[in-house]
Amino acid sequence: MKKRALSFMIAGVLAAAALTGCSGGGAAETTGAQNQTGAAGESKEGTKAASAGETVIKVWTNDRHDSEYVDQKISEFNESNDKGIKIEMTVVTDDYANMLSMAYSSGTAPDIAGISAGQSGFDLKTFADAAILEPINDKIADSEYEKVTEASKLQYEGINMINGNVYWIPTGMRSGVRMEYNKDLVEAAGITEFPDTLDGVIELAKKVTDNGGGKNYGIAFTSSVPFIRWIEGTSETSGIYRYDYKKGEFNFDGYKPVIEKTNQLFKDNSVLPGSVSQGVDAMRAQFAEGAFALWGNASQEAGVFTDQFPVTKFDWGVSTVPTLDGEVKGALTIQPQKGYMMLSSSKNKDAAWEVIKFFSSEDFLKGYLEGGYCLPISSHMSGVIDSSKTGRLADFKLQDYESVYPAVPAVAIQGDDYVATLWNAMLGNVSADDAIADLNKRYNEALDNDVSMGKIKRLVIKDFDPMHPNAGTIEYLDK
Repeated sequence: MKKRALSFMIAGVLAAAALTGCSGGGAAETTGAQNQTGAAGESKEGTKAASAGETVIKVWTNDRHDSEYVDQKISEFNESNDKGIKIEMTVVTDDYANMLSMAYSSGTAPDIAGISAGQSGFDLKTFADAAILEPINDKIADSEYEKVTEASKLQYEGINMINGNVYWIPTGMRSGVRMEYNKDLVEAAGITEFPDTLDGVIELAKKVTDNGGGKNYGIAFTSSVPFIRWIEGTSETSGIYRYDYKKGEFNFDGYKPVIEKTNQLFKDNSVLPGSVSQGVDAMRAQFAEGAFALWGNASQEAGVFTDQFPVTKFDWGVSTVPTLDGEVKGALTIQPQKGYMMLSSSKNKDAAWEVIKFFSSEDFLKGYLEGGYCLPISSHMSGVIDSSKTGRLADFKLQDYESVYPAVPAVAIQGDDYVATLWNAMLGNVSADDAIADLNKRYNEALDNDVSMGKIKRLVIKDFDPMHPNAGTIEYLDK
């Protein structure tokens, strides 16, 4: 049976899971009727709506960044729909997954829960196995829903689908990583075309640094998962991945040249001093001030450098990430996002589905996508929106080699994960050979142990194609 999944590690313990949205911080607030209340609180608007004979559908989300647009559309829906439905939206930004589980156990769960940012950290299988979520297979066949969302093409085993049961459909996506760069500093260093190799980027960073005279540097990193910001994308597009799908085992051997070449940035003193100990927003602010030339991150930076830290002192460009030899040999990971799950405890499932359809409608998505909140994931919506309205988000448009990877088995390792271990080697604190040997040993021992104990199954795709990672036939093995 052909199954598809996304390339994100799924947390094994629900209590430790946290659904990470596009914005962070804050407690809970109920919106749509502009009420301020706790996640389990009863809003005045909800009570009033129920007494008037209307059906109140409670929706939870952990996204705050899009609340102005979403609140406006909810108000329009509440005032104009002819189905007697009112939406009550609650923003829950802390410990979202655990809050949702506890609400279900206490009988205070919402009808619908939003899921975003590639569902990172959200253990769908735990929720599905506990029957907290309602499968929506029969509902997504709706012709209008299928036309807009292309739901039949966006079903990924282990991420929005478990054993053939579909629980949510993404309506948008975050791009794979890109290189953002200061055009003025790059051109002043004598570079007219952004390099497509890692060696070329290293050379560019050195030239900018040498030309900067201690005032400007070639590149900066951050203390917040620096490897993921763009170096993992360079690895993927160079055909390097941490899991060997054909053999069903972890293999970090391919990262050696990436580790050693990236370390050259530090040997050349091309990295902004102190940046590796600074938070991501601090480095974004420094980029906007022109302190360094090269920064790597995905499509969220379109909004960051337009609104949060506006770049006004220079022109900035966006380029695809470099590869080892200039050739793309593997897919670049994208993050599908912005979907809605129905909880099995909902007493108004038909009305809840009408609300999910509203959030997935062409009218709602057109404004949402043109507002630059995320990129379209369906070809239908790509053709509907006016990309000239999306601002710099258009610079992050989907490349033909961007895709999703089948979910790697989530193993219980001892010690630092691969992200921290590889970065430590890139800093030069440990050799590439030692880091790779350590990762291969710890990850495969954990995989063998977890499989033998029945905690997980071994994922094997004998016909795996790194350029088309979803095209293979997935097998889950007990040994």
